[in-house]
Amino acid sequence: MTPSLPRWWPLCSLAMPLTAAAQAAQPAPTAAQDPVLPPIVVTATRTDRAPFDVPASIDRIDAPDAYAGGPRINISDSLGGVPGLQARDRQNYAQDVQLSVRGFGARASFGIRGVRLYVDEIPATLPDGQGQITHVELGTVGRIEVLRGPFSALYGNSAGGVVQVFTQEPSDRPRVSVTGGGGSDGTGRLAVEATGTENGLGYVVGASRFVTDGYREHSAADRRLGNAKLTLEPDDASRVVLVVNSVALPEAQDPLGLTRAQFEADPRSVATPALEYDTRKTVEQTQGGLVYERRLADGHALRLMAYTGHRGTEQYQSIPTGAQQSPLSAGGVIVLARDYAGVDARWTWRTRAMGQPLDLVAGLAHDRLDEHRQGYNNFVGDTLGVKGDLRRDEDTTASNTDPYVQASWRPAPGWTLDAGVRHSRVKVRSSDHYVVGANPDDSGEVSFDATLPVLGVRYALDERTAVYATAGRGFETPTLNELAYRPNGQTGLNLGLQPATSDSLEAGVKARLDGAGELAAAVFVTRTEDEIVTLTNAGGRSTFQNAGRTRRTGVELGWSATWQRHLSTALAATWIDATYRDGFTTCTGTPCTAPNTWVPGGNRIPGIARSALALQAAWLPPTGWRGGVEARWLGSVPVNDLNSDAAASFAVASAHAGYVAQFGAWEVGGFVRADNLFDRTYAGSVIVNEGNGRYFEPAPGRTWFASMTASVRF
Repeated sequence: MTPSLPRWWPLCSLAMPLTAAAQAAQPAPTAAQDPVLPPIVVTATRTDRAPFDVPASIDRIDAPDAYAGGPRINISDSLGGVPGLQARDRQNYAQDVQLSVRGFGARASFGIRGVRLYVDEIPATLPDGQGQITHVELGTVGRIEVLRGPFSALYGNSAGGVVQVFTQEPSDRPRVSVTGGGGSDGTGRLAVEATGTENGLGYVVGASRFVTDGYREHSAADRRLGNAKLTLEPDDASRVVLVVNSVALPEAQDPLGLTRAQFEADPRSVATPALEYDTRKTVEQTQGGLVYERRLADGHALRLMAYTGHRGTEQYQSIPTGAQQSPLSAGGVIVLARDYAGVDARWTWRTRAMGQPLDLVAGLAHDRLDEHRQGYNNFVGDTLGVKGDLRRDEDTTASNTDPYVQASWRPAPGWTLDAGVRHSRVKVRSSDHYVVGANPDDSGEVSFDATLPVLGVRYALDERTAVYATAGRGFETPTLNELAYRPNGQTGLNLGLQPATSDSLEAGVKARLDGAGELAAAVFVTRTEDEIVTLTNAGGRSTFQNAGRTRRTGVELGWSATWQRHLSTALAATWIDATYRDGFTTCTGTPCTAPNTWVPGGNRIPGIARSALALQAAWLPPTGWRGGVEARWLGSVPVNDLNSDAAASFAVASAHAGYVAQFGAWEVGGFVRADNLFDRTYAGSVIVNEGNGRYFEPAPGRTWFASMTASVRF
C-alpha cells in the first residue's frame, strides 16, 4: 500500500529546485558584517518619532525578527507580546482573528471592531467601524505598529486602539525568495517574494497560498494572498507609493463554536448544525491605494492618499429552516458585495513657536462604503446547505467625513505638549429592494457625530527616563452588522442604536535601562457611556442595544532588551478590570425575542481576560544556528454578559530552532517549530454571547511546523 502524502506536500516540493541550486552554489569567503540599522521610529502620531518620545503607549514589531521562527500564517502570532492587546487565533478561517485593545473589540463575533486597522496607511476598517485584516501577506510585512490609549481617538470612529501594518521597503539589490513549509493537520504554506530597485523604481512583490485540513472537523481552508508595493522618487522632494493587494478564500469551512459539554467531551469535534448546513464562507477582495508625498519650502509638506477596493463574501449559516418560515426572515445565506473608496489629504508644517520647535498637522479624511446585501434560504426542498429563495435585498451606504488637526510643541527643554482634535461624522443610508407580502419597505437613514479631543504632556527627567500623561475622548458607532436586524423579529436596520462614547486617561513612564534594555509602564482608565451590548437572540440572529456605563481600568508593563547583539528578550504583562457599571436586561437561551434576564452592574465585560503575561527569548544571528522560546499565560475569560461561564485560564509554551547558511549570492535557511509543547487542552478564543451556548473555540493540542526558504541576490 502506497502511503499518502500530506496535503501540503505539493507546495513544499515546488521549493526544492531552488534549494538544490543554492546548495550547489560556491560558498562565500567571509560572512558579511551586520548592516548599520536606521533609527527606530514610529508614525502612528503622523510624524516620524522615536517610541520613547511619544506621550502614549505604542509598540513597534519588526516583522522579520518576529516571524523568524514562525509560519507567517496569522497576524496574531506576532502580536501576543504587545501589552494591552489580546490577539486570538480562532482556528476558524471562515472568521477573522480576534483582536482587542484594552478591552475594545472583545465582543466581535466575526471580523474586528473597536480597533482601527491600516495596511500601508490604507484603512482596513470601513466607515461603520467594522474591519478585517485577512488580506495581509505576512511574507512582505516590514513592521507593525500598535497604538493604545487616548491618542487612538485621533483616528476617528472605533479607535479603541490602532494597528498599522507596513510592507517592507524595497531592497537596493534585487532579491527573489521562495518559502515552503508544512505541518500538523495538513497545514502548508508556499510563498514567493521579489524585491529590489531598478532605475529608481523600488518594488516588493509577494504571493502565498495557505491550506489546512484544520485541527477540528469541518475546518479546512484554502487562502491565496498577493501584495505589491511600488515606490518612486521623481525628484529629491517627492515620493510616490502604489500598493495593490488581494485575497481569495475559495474554501473556508466553519465548525462553529462548542458548548461546554461538547468542548470537554471532544475539543476536535464540530457542532452538528455545521455539518447539516455545511456552514462555510468564500471571500474575494482586491484593493489598491496611491500615496503622494512632497516636501515644500520652509518646513511644509503635503501628503495625498487615495484608495479603492471591492470585497465579495458569501456565507452559509446554520439558521434552522423553521426559523426561516417567517415572512420576515432574512434567510440563512448572506451574500455581500462591498465597494469602498476614500481619500486623506494632510498638510504638515515644522516650524517654531516662541523660539521652540512646533509640528502642526491638519487633514481631511473621507471614506465611503457601498454595500449590496442579499439574504437567501439555506435550503431547497429537503436539501440543506444550498442557496435557496431570495429573502432580503438592500443597498446600504456608510460614509464618514473627518477633519482633524494636531500639534506637538516642545516649549522648554525636556517638555513636550501634544494636542489634537478630530470631528467625525458617520452617515448610514439603506434602500430596501425586497418588499414582498408582509415584508415592508425598510429604507431609512441615520447619522452620528462626535468631536474627539486629545491632550498629552511629556517630561523627560533625563536622557533615559520620561513620564507622561494623556487624556482623550473617543466614540464607537454600531457597525452595519450590528445595525442589520431589529429586535422582536422586525425587518430592516436597527436605526435606534446609538454610538458609545468614551473618556480615557493614561499616565506612564518610559525608561532606557543602563545595559538592560527599555521599560515602559502605563496605568489607564476608560469610562464609556451607552456601551453596545446584545439585546435579543432569535432565528439565529442577534440584535443589539445601548446599555449604561462601563469602566476599563488597567496596568501595562513592557520590557525588551538585546544582549550580545543577537540575543533578544521581551516581557509583556497586562492587568485589566473591565466591568459594567450599570445593570441592564438581556436574553438567555434561543429563541428570545424580549430581554428576560437582569445583568447586574459589576459584572465583567465578556471576552476580556483580566490578566495576561508573555515571555520571549530568541537567538537570531544573520547566519548559523538560531532558535527561540515563548511562553504565554492568559487569565479566565467570561463568555457572556451574565458571567455564567468562562473559558479557563491557561499557560502554553512554544519553541523553534533553525539554521541559515550563505553560499555566495544564495541564502538558504529553515526551521522547525513546536507549539503548545505540553499538549494543554484550552479554549483559544470564545464567541461572546453566542445565543445557542456554543461559546468555546478550542485551540490545537501540540502541533509542529517545518519550513525552508531559499533566496538569491542579483
